Amino acid sequence: MALKKNISFFFLFLFPFVLIQAQIKNPYVCAKKKDAIIYAIGSASLGLGYYLGIKTPSLKIEEIQLLDKNSINRFDRIATSYSSSWARKGSDVFFYSAMALPSLFVFSKRMRGNANSIAIIYGETLFLTVGITAITKKTVLRSRPFVYNSSFDINDKTGKNARYSFFSGHTSVVSASSFFTAKVFADYCPDSKWKSIVWGAAATLPAITGYLRVRAGKHYPTDVIIGYAVGAAIGILVPQIHKRKKRNENIQLSINPTGGYLGVRF
Repeated sequence: MALKKNISFFFLFLFPFVLIQAQIKNPYVCAKKKDAIIYAIGSASLGLGYYLGIKTPSLKIEEIQLLDKNSINRFDRIATSYSSSWARKGSDVFFYSAMALPSLFVFSKRMRGNANSIAIIYGETLFLTVGITAITKKTVLRSRPFVYNSSFDINDKTGKNARYSFFSGHTSVVSASSFFTAKVFADYCPDSKWKSIVWGAAATLPAITGYLRVRAGKHYPTDVIIGYAVGAAIGILVPQIHKRKKRNENIQLSINPTGGYLGVRF
């Protein structure tokens, strides 16, 4: 991509009667080697997470009967009293909706033209988020709050999923998708008056998702806090490492029908 832009730039000298206004349309650069490494790490983490899931032992009824919610720290203990079905369904809506957020870029002609690079970077973001979340869940094996709640069915408590509380996958994915969307928008439209609103929405969506996961009895507050932080970090850092380096603003070039101008400012 960078090579093609440089070649195009030099060809401009052949057309002095054309008005040129140089502009970098895509703030990101996708390099095959770097992207391959990131996808490899993401794929490996997903594979390891899947393997650990196979090896995860389910809780036995005898083990569940011995659990005491008073052994949980006070900050998290409140989650054991929640069992909202509407909160569970609502968190699912936020989860699937957030993953589709980058599709809104289709309404921007500039971003639509760079859909391939955005899609590659977003894929890396999701791979890493889901992979890291899966490995952590299946290594820590923290029992979900509903395991301590008598209103839940015993079949739910003895399933493997009952041991995947830390950290919240719904929250981490929504956070990664939301902050990715805000980051890309900010990089493409740095002077937009909507930037603060977009960042505010990005911060709010995973917070609501985390609240709903707690109210559903699926996660403790610390689960969603860590999930939020991990997702936000990945959603911002992955686009950032692909960001194109700025050209030297001290060098200015202008070509027009009457001549040209090259200025160097020290």
